[in-house]
Amino acid sequence: MLERTSTTARYTRGLAAAVVAVATLVLAANAGPAKASGERPAEQANQVQQATGQG
Repeated sequence: MLERTSTTARYTRGLAAAVVAVATLVLAANAGPAKASGERPAEQANQVQQATGQG
């Protein structure tokens, strides 16, 4: 039969799990698509204009 763990051990494990969960959520929230650098948005707009016959 399993032995009961102490209350302190259970709270410690619960607190550690909560800290890991919060850290994971914060890291996931900060991970996003990279921002475009330089002239790429203008180049993409040119490509759209050429494809539609405008420009």
